[in-house]
Amino acid sequence: AIIHRQYSTPGGAAAPRERMASNGVSGKRKRSDGATAPSAVGEDDKSGGGAYMDGMGNEFSTEALPGAIPAFGNNPQKCTYNLYAEQLSGTAFTKPRHCNQRSWLYRIRPSVIHSPFTSCSAGKVVSDWNDPSAAVVDPNQMRWNPMPIPDAATGESVDFLDGLVTMCGHGDPMGKEGCAIHMYTCNASMGDKCFTNSDGDMLIVPQVGTLDITTEFGKIMLAPHEICVIQRGVRFNVGIPDAAAPATRGYVFELYQGHLQLPDLGPIGANGLANARDFLYPCAAFEDRDCEYTVINKFGGKFFSATTDHSPFDVVGWTGNYAPYKYDLDKFCCMNSVTFDHPDPSIYTVLTAPTNDHGTAVIDFVIFPPRWMVMEKTFRPPYYHRNCMSEFMGMVYGKYDAKEGFAPGGASLHSCMTPHGPDAPTFDAASSAHLEPHKFDAGLAFMFETSALLKLTPWALEAEHRDMNYQKCWDALPKYYNGEK
Repeated sequence: AIIHRQYSTPGGAAAPRERMASNGVSGKRKRSDGATAPSAVGEDDKSGGGAYMDGMGNEFSTEALPGAIPAFGNNPQKCTYNLYAEQLSGTAFTKPRHCNQRSWLYRIRPSVIHSPFTSCSAGKVVSDWNDPSAAVVDPNQMRWNPMPIPDAATGESVDFLDGLVTMCGHGDPMGKEGCAIHMYTCNASMGDKCFTNSDGDMLIVPQVGTLDITTEFGKIMLAPHEICVIQRGVRFNVGIPDAAAPATRGYVFELYQGHLQLPDLGPIGANGLANARDFLYPCAAFEDRDCEYTVINKFGGKFFSATTDHSPFDVVGWTGNYAPYKYDLDKFCCMNSVTFDHPDPSIYTVLTAPTNDHGTAVIDFVIFPPRWMVMEKTFRPPYYHRNCMSEFMGMVYGKYDAKEGFAPGGASLHSCMTPHGPDAPTFDAASSAHLEPHKFDAGLAFMFETSALLKLTPWALEAEHRDMNYQKCWDALPKYYNGEK
């Protein structure tokens, strides 16, 4: 058995430890009877398998073959197994140590081996937020019904990259500033094709269907109720593991600046919300395969294509703290009021990417999970609100507790200072409800909240599944005031 080690950094989560795993190619351990055993970490993994190491911000070392990582130094004169040493830098060399991110990869061939990149179609992905024909300003409340999933029965075959469509965004990837929000639907694997995003990190939120994600660092199986972060520059391939039910749909947040991190807990204390130990990183796994492989690179908002004569997933071992990871949203330790008032939604923050303005974020990734509501003398649903931030919401399953009609797979956008809040039936019901402890367990909604004003793509504005009557959900709110207390 190969040893996978991880060590806590100044910002890390765990004490030094060792995890036993297989040779990494399969990503699972084998029992003595030959059957597949659960992974060393994450035995209740929703996606059904995978070998992982745990702890946000840790220093990891993982080998698919023993001794693949040098015993001394990072780039020896000659690597074991005749491998190549390659560093992947996620931050500047001179970033303070507690926030410096990089990994060393020991691979069969260096990633520099490829044909020249040539321009190719970006499909429905938009990144130029200064182009008035591609980015539209609109302050209205927006809602979309679930985006239709391509039907394999009709012969329609769409992979993850081809099924990616941009909804809104702002900033400039060339200056590493801003963000974009996309949705995806797909029903086919990418085959011998991989994607790498030079413009930023990608936070993937699946809503329907499991994704089999192969990265240079190892395998990640991603199911609904989980999220995955794939950082800038990491090559990955998305497969559909269930050929009998290939339909998948979800959401993607693209972060042009900085990286996602755990929020500070302040007076909450040392524990709670998303605990660092629950973030899972893949153990090393590799394939030594000679074939024609296509590499798609998103660079400066454009797509470029190159080919190699081998699989890019040939990393036999890696060490460092810059690597993709996943997290199970059902492990979020929710906070709430146990006296009165509806707390601000910032208490539900899973991950954040701060701006240089302290306390303000490029993104706060917020969830509204099942939770107990016990507040006394309080209107318990989300309050009416005008926010200096922009709120893009999605729905993983169930229903939202602020209004009817927000379906799983749908989305809404309430931009900076655009009023929003409960519809008339929700207001009436909550205003007269008998207040007793109540567990809301009917759904899981989430929010991408950003400090920026978001521009919409024409596709999002004109999509057939956009709910053009959304604003009418507030029309039935009556005037109750009559001058009496």
